[in-house]
Amino acid sequence: MSSGLIFTLVLALIAVIIAYKGICVVPQQTAWVVERLGRFHVVLNPGLNFIVPFVDRVAYKHSLKEVPLDTPQQVCITKDNTQLSVDGVLFFQVTDPQRASYGTSNYVIAITQLAQTTLRSVVGRMELDRTFEERDAINHSVVSAIDEAALNWGVKVLRYEIKDLTPPSVILQAMQRQITAEREKRAVVAASEGKKQEEINIAEGEKAAAVARSEGEKQAKINVAEGQAAATVALARATAEALRQVAAATQEPGGMNAVNLDVAKKYVEAFSKVAGSSNTLVVPANMGDLASLVTSTLAIVKGGDAKSSAGGSPRA
Repeated sequence: MSSGLIFTLVLALIAVIIAYKGICVVPQQTAWVVERLGRFHVVLNPGLNFIVPFVDRVAYKHSLKEVPLDTPQQVCITKDNTQLSVDGVLFFQVTDPQRASYGTSNYVIAITQLAQTTLRSVVGRMELDRTFEERDAINHSVVSAIDEAALNWGVKVLRYEIKDLTPPSVILQAMQRQITAEREKRAVVAASEGKKQEEINIAEGEKAAAVARSEGEKQAKINVAEGQAAATVALARATAEALRQVAAATQEPGGMNAVNLDVAKKYVEAFSKVAGSSNTLVVPANMGDLASLVTSTLAIVKGGDAKSSAGGSPRA
């Protein structure tokens, strides 16, 4: 093999190596930081890029995707001096590859440590009960504190989520007893309210029943009184009508004789009942002379009628 052919092959190999070293294909959502002679030169965007071999080099490769970072569990002291084990997940994204390369030696460790210190500070300003209620406030405080500092590191902190808040077992038992006592209290209050409402309902029912009974008795008495009054009025009207008819009958021919006969009959019946009774009575001396008694009675009746006629129609 001649020396010229060897030289040509060497040049071809060098050209291939230079081409290989000078062509860079950057994947999507990735940024490569290129240094030239040890200094920052350029950031290569996704796609086909060219660099100068042996002069430029790719120093850092950053993913521009959102990255979830699991922060280690740590013990925080609350405002009421209670230990609380807290761990969470931090979501961040590289927004400036140059700052992410030169702003800090390791931005992942930096934001992790800052998240832990900020979390301890935020939890330390709260009481134990509030930490369970204010998770959103804690997450927002951590994100705000880290995001402000991470700007110099070329990193954008998107959100922070607390995974677990674990107090000591003694505190958990005390909280369980407190919850049980609170539920028992609610049950007792609910039962007493139910009993109270039941008694109120019973009292109102008895009141309504008593009122209804009294109204019924009142209406019954009113009805009885009205019935008695109506009966008395009807009896009085019937009696008055009978008397009017008797009075009218006495004015007819022979009417007075019929009245006298009826009076004599009733008189005789009355004395007959007295005679048949075993009671001791005081009777007139001429009790046995019934004819004279009847005659006397009729004379009295006639005399009364005459006086009534004279008084009722005086002559002029």
